[in-house]
Amino acid sequence: MTRHLDDSVRSSDPWAPLAKGTLSKEALSRPSQSFAKATISSFLRTPLAVFGVIVVLLMTLLATFGPMLSSHSYDKQNLSYVNLPPTMKASEADGRFFYATQNLKVVELRADGSLVGAIDGGVEDPVKKRVNFDLGGAKLSLDYKAKPAKFLYDGQPVTETKQLWNKEHVLGTDGLGRDILTRLMFGMRISLTIAVIAMAVNLLIGVVYGGISGFFSGNVDAVMMRVVDIVSTIPLILYVVLIQVLLSNSSGFLSIVIALSTVYWVDMARVVRGQVLTVREQEFVAAARTLGTGNVRIIGQHIIPHVTGSIVVTATMLIPSAIFIEAFMSFIGLGVAPPMASLGTMANDALATLRSSPYQLFIPAAAICILMFAFNFIGDGLRDALDPKQRR
Repeated sequence: MTRHLDDSVRSSDPWAPLAKGTLSKEALSRPSQSFAKATISSFLRTPLAVFGVIVVLLMTLLATFGPMLSSHSYDKQNLSYVNLPPTMKASEADGRFFYATQNLKVVELRADGSLVGAIDGGVEDPVKKRVNFDLGGAKLSLDYKAKPAKFLYDGQPVTETKQLWNKEHVLGTDGLGRDILTRLMFGMRISLTIAVIAMAVNLLIGVVYGGISGFFSGNVDAVMMRVVDIVSTIPLILYVVLIQVLLSNSSGFLSIVIALSTVYWVDMARVVRGQVLTVREQEFVAAARTLGTGNVRIIGQHIIPHVTGSIVVTATMLIPSAIFIEAFMSFIGLGVAPPMASLGTMANDALATLRSSPYQLFIPAAAICILMFAFNFIGDGLRDALDPKQRR
């Protein structure tokens, strides 16, 4: 690169000595950054990773504080409001709005979408296939000869309809009249709690186990890795069933946590072991041994900090996997026990009304997908930020 002299020191003699400090700064020079600052800066330049952090924070806040602000409970049933969708096509008659549920219950609404209440006292006419209601001077009939059912007001068909948002149950209700939004927030709380606990326990066990195995290598490594192989070959479902049998009086939440904490650390142990096998051969480890540093201190203060990037990325990737496993276990009935809400139990409950009310399945399934994608985006961003080769 060409270096320029200041005008004040230029001389006619090209061989004259150059005064100290007269060289101008190179155009490509820039201030140095610490590793943490460079990592954060690289992470913030990844839009999907930042989006994942925002989504996780919002869903965590919703799961933590949302149930406190809700007027509903996750287990409160209202059989008058069974299978109410988020938006309802209400029939308007004489300034009043009516909606017929799938089990031929009639619900009255206001113009803003709030619920007035269910209309009781209907008399069924099986010959005409109608359900007649007395509204105090007016007669409302629900004709269910054809689908969808149609309203008649004082014998005249009701043709005026209006699409109203369910103001009281924003995401609708399920087959027992429970508020889906409240159950969704409780379900996300359960999933995130189990995932974080399992990740923390697996992080501790996997780092310690993998670090010891990789550092000592040889016969110690062979024996410890065979234990990992044995643990990884036993299906997780079998662990959950055995734990539920042993802890028959405990909740499904505790069984899932113990099962994930017992067997889910093997992937972390393999990753740490592979990284430690590489780092232990470097010069600074040999220098520490020469100075008489103990093995525990070498592993904890010299080797593990150098593989922190791989540990953080692996731990982040374990969270979406744990969320999916918890949802799957609850879906097949081996997880959180009813009436406690979980994303998996919500999906299982929605199977009975899948054709008539598909939103009941799509909502928890969408929550699972969004959580998993968000954590995967964060993991990808951390992987690129912590790897100097990925930086531009």
